[in-house]
Amino acid sequence: MSIPVVRSADQVAKKPVQKGTNSFVQVLIGPDEGAPNFILRKFTILPGGRIPAHRHPTIEHEQFVLKGSMRLGLGEREVEVGAGEAVLIPAGVAHWYYNEGDEPVEFICVIPKTKEYETEWLE
Repeated sequence: MSIPVVRSADQVAKKPVQKGTNSFVQVLIGPDEGAPNFILRKFTILPGGRIPAHRHPTIEHEQFVLKGSMRLGLGEREVEVGAGEAVLIPAGVAHWYYNEGDEPVEFICVIPKTKEYETEWLE
């Protein structure tokens, strides 16, 4: 049985996103906190920052934009998403992020906890 956890994002170190530019991730709640099924992450992409195109063959993402707006590639589509909007990225769908605005973008990303987290970088 897991123990309840309450923590501030300010308590969690920001780590650079692999292959990203001016983009950071924080694992807010995950295996280290005893979460049995999901991992809750917060991403920050600074102005001009990006996360290049990639996909996860077996892992879906649910995301919610907290602050700012960004361009988001979803397969062949390109959309603008901003604060208050939610996004579903099904497993296997290529996606990328670009903050062309003047303020940081912050979004929450929930993924299932799995034994493997495969990322296929496409650029």
